[in-house]
Amino acid sequence: MSAPAAPRTDQAHGPAHDPARAAGPAAANPLRDFYEDPAVPASSGPDRAYRQAEMLADLLAALPAPARILDVGCGDGFATSVAARRNDFHHFVGLDWSAPSLAQAAARGVTVVRAGLDAPLPVRSGSVDVVIMSEVIEHLVDTDSAVEEAHRVLRPGGSLLLSTPNLAAWYNRGLLALGIQPVFSEVSLRSVFGRPGSQVAGHLHMFTRRALVEFLAAYGLECVRVAGARYHDVPAVLRPLDLIFCHWPSAASILLVQARKA
Repeated sequence: MSAPAAPRTDQAHGPAHDPARAAGPAAANPLRDFYEDPAVPASSGPDRAYRQAEMLADLLAALPAPARILDVGCGDGFATSVAARRNDFHHFVGLDWSAPSLAQAAARGVTVVRAGLDAPLPVRSGSVDVVIMSEVIEHLVDTDSAVEEAHRVLRPGGSLLLSTPNLAAWYNRGLLALGIQPVFSEVSLRSVFGRPGSQVAGHLHMFTRRALVEFLAAYGLECVRVAGARYHDVPAVLRPLDLIFCHWPSAASILLVQARKA
């Protein structure tokens, strides 16, 4: 990404932009420790990466190159690198607070910046054409500040591409009716309780389609497209059904949203 989205050198690595160090190097921070654990997945899987790359390509087709794309919460950079390869005339920067994840992203050729995701971003206002938030908003403590920042750095008419697990996915509706904790939801950072699966994902906030559309609109981001995507951990016998539900985003496994800044 060109200069408008480059980090301010006096702030990009400071405590104000790194929640992991905001209280000092000796402070306990369970959330930081969770995301710095190499056993915690740093990628949302290839299916969502390719679906979002397709959405981005459609969006960039209408923009003159080079557009500026900021991937907030880029994780290990897999999705960013997929999108960059498919849109190689544009400038991409990946931003995350996890040093191990950023090392993996850099190894994939992604330009990276280390900063907190729900603190002021080290990016100038109105300097970015597209902000990507792929499987990140559900992990944030302060979702309001994160979306406010996305709105701030976007140019007028710029777009937010966001994906997140759907609390109202078709199987979660059945699980709740049986008194079972929905898939994707968490009650602990240490273990899984009351729901299928064994991997703790660190999800702090969960959205339905309606909640997500209303939430983004409250911060000046109008949803112009909502699509569905599959979830890779659905048992093989149920995957055809999961694919069918992609055509009904309100009940799909994953919500893929394109929202525009007025």
